[in-house]
Amino acid sequence: MKFIPTPLSGVLLIEPDVFSDPRGYFLESFHEEKYSAAGISGPFVQSNISKSSKGTLRGLHAQLSHPQGKLVHIIQGEIWDVVVDVRPDSPAFKKWYGETLSADRPRQMYVPIGFAHGFCVLSDSAIVEYKCTDFYDPSHELHLLWNDPEIAICWPIQNPILSKKDQTGTPLREMTPLLERHFAMAKSK
Repeated sequence: MKFIPTPLSGVLLIEPDVFSDPRGYFLESFHEEKYSAAGISGPFVQSNISKSSKGTLRGLHAQLSHPQGKLVHIIQGEIWDVVVDVRPDSPAFKKWYGETLSADRPRQMYVPIGFAHGFCVLSDSAIVEYKCTDFYDPSHELHLLWNDPEIAICWPIQNPILSKKDQTGTPLREMTPLLERHFAMAKSK
């Protein structure tokens, strides 16, 4: 199993050991001791699965209270998975990283607390599973504008299929004062 650092500190790409034979393959999708040794601390308390059609874009999402670290894994299909650093005091604030994740080449992305997450579907459909380190709390969810020009994510699709909340996401510039207050309060505790 390989834990590969990305340009954003704390964001990891994970390549599990895959054992293949004529019947198919086997892999460990999570092993607490190995992941903890790589800096991925849990516990993971919620697991979610979404199925989406080609061209769907979900994100960019984060939570202020009850922040979630996420371990993203593809069960079927292929996605472009993206994380954005939303920590105002981080040297990587506003920077993003994207990676193709596919069921044909099993890899995972670890998204630590302090990052917004989103993905778009490249295959006919995709089933995405993600484990979370805290419970979903819709009252504290942030909806960062998926095509915020200040972040300038190079999405590999045009005219994505979006939910109403993702269509009306907030630009990071407008969200920054809230983020600054939140992270300052979190540091003072």
